[in-house]
Amino acid sequence: MRKVEALVFDLDNTLVDFMRMKREAVRAASEAMVGAGLKMKPEEVYEEIFKIYEKEGIEDQTVFNKLLEKILGRIDWHILAAGIVAYRKAKEANLRPYPNIRKLLVELLKGGYKLAVVSDAPRLQAWTRLVEATLDPFFDVVITYEDTYERKPAAAPFTKALTLLGVEPQRSIMVGDWAERDVVGAKTIGMITVFARYGDSFGTQNSGADYEVDDPMEILHIVERLNSDG
Repeated sequence: MRKVEALVFDLDNTLVDFMRMKREAVRAASEAMVGAGLKMKPEEVYEEIFKIYEKEGIEDQTVFNKLLEKILGRIDWHILAAGIVAYRKAKEANLRPYPNIRKLLVELLKGGYKLAVVSDAPRLQAWTRLVEATLDPFFDVVITYEDTYERKPAAAPFTKALTLLGVEPQRSIMVGDWAERDVVGAKTIGMITVFARYGDSFGTQNSGADYEVDDPMEILHIVERLNSDG
């Protein structure tokens, strides 16, 4: 029997470069809103939007409304529409998998491994990102916030994914970029952990993971080594 039968991936900054997409989309929206008449510099709009994200959460779907209420005291629908359209276009252009992610997933499927996603993102946003990045066909199971109403490092999202896969924790690997959530939560239930250092945006010094990788293809080597040893 294989030591590893399944791999579970975080979504944002592990499979797709979410923060790069977010920065480029907000930058495009900021320039578009200024072009539509907002009396600010684009860099000032950009900074204000991220201040709202810091307060309300990075998934806030009404961030531009809140920006206009704050700056103008009302919604200017022309400016709002310009920002939304520019954001959507830039998001679609910039939301893509990290280099070698697709190659890794193909090889894992060839090897007969079961694959899942566990994300704290809302269901619609998580699925939208997976579909836009054309990664959705690779995964047997996708667990989002609404599936357990608990966020990592709570055990529930990990446990639900593994239950649906039919795999014991000790025969699974969790891959993620956020040590305090992905690594800690997975270790709590006995999963093998891999820290995706290539997606780390926190400057993490000590991830606490069993393994760390700078390139997604290193994950395949870890799996093969574990199963060879097993």
